[in-house]
Amino acid sequence: MATSRARIALDAMGGDFAPAPIVAGAVKAQSELDVDVILVGDPEQISACLKEQGVTEKIEIVPAEGMIEMDEEPLSALRRKPNASINLCMKLVKEGKADAVVSAGHSGAAMAAALLRLGRLKGIERPAIAAIFPTIVPDRSVLILDVGANVDCKPKYLEQFAVMGSIYSQYVSGVANPKVGLLNIGEEESKGNDLAISTHALLAKNQALTFAGNAEGRDVLSGNFDVIVCDGFVGNILLKFAEAVGGIVVQMLKEELPRGTRGQVGAAILKPNLKRLKQRIDAAEHGGALLLGVEGVCIISHGSSDAFAIANAINAAKLAIDNQVLGHLQDRTKQ
Repeated sequence: MATSRARIALDAMGGDFAPAPIVAGAVKAQSELDVDVILVGDPEQISACLKEQGVTEKIEIVPAEGMIEMDEEPLSALRRKPNASINLCMKLVKEGKADAVVSAGHSGAAMAAALLRLGRLKGIERPAIAAIFPTIVPDRSVLILDVGANVDCKPKYLEQFAVMGSIYSQYVSGVANPKVGLLNIGEEESKGNDLAISTHALLAKNQALTFAGNAEGRDVLSGNFDVIVCDGFVGNILLKFAEAVGGIVVQMLKEELPRGTRGQVGAAILKPNLKRLKQRIDAAEHGGALLLGVEGVCIISHGSSDAFAIANAINAAKLAIDNQVLGHLQDRTKQ
């Protein structure tokens, strides 16, 4: 249900420090973006956080009973807690009362709830978590999927990931013919394990894709690919490594500046550059990863997300809604 003003169901109880930063992110998003946020969770805690924020405008609250804890097994917990915050978020989308879900809680529970409540897209066997990475080319990013939903994959799954990633890249990133790469240990089509070799053959034959061949690790951030596919085991390691490297690079640059007056002058000169660098490599700039392959828009954010990251995650959901990504996926995958 896409409307002129998107309605985002936000799991207020999901996150390492919830609900305070989640609520703050909702306030920021609703004041800066053309969206209405529905806060799902404990009304008393949410209201207290809104009061601390000095909120005067109305933000809808939907009461929930508890949340899925990080140490709980997703499926059993979702069944034991039908009114948990993430379950009710998905229910709002299913019933057409919200256009998207954003959660920084248990990622496995978010994915399981999406599958149980919303269902898979027709023609898609496994959903994938798609994350946006920066590249060395300014204003150009690469979409990596899967980054954690499926640790074991079949070639057909990766082919479906490629199709979904291409659609997202085309309609949200504005890339006319997204170049798809297969993450592998070499450029030659004969390289890699059985999964990589078989997937390469499928991607090469798929006329709906612009397949650019294998992408080695050094190619991921090169800007030569718009979409790169891999299994969730490798993708999740890649994601967390990239997040760590981004913070380390900024910290090392700061530490290498000279001490004293020279350092202060140098820092003042480099401050705008360092800020832009941080923006390019900071995962919080994108807010979260899109769960592709389910009958709804779902953004999965990092558990440590602050208000800035949550607001950006809500914006990512809005972009997917405004660009009708779900409709384009439905049209292409059911063929």
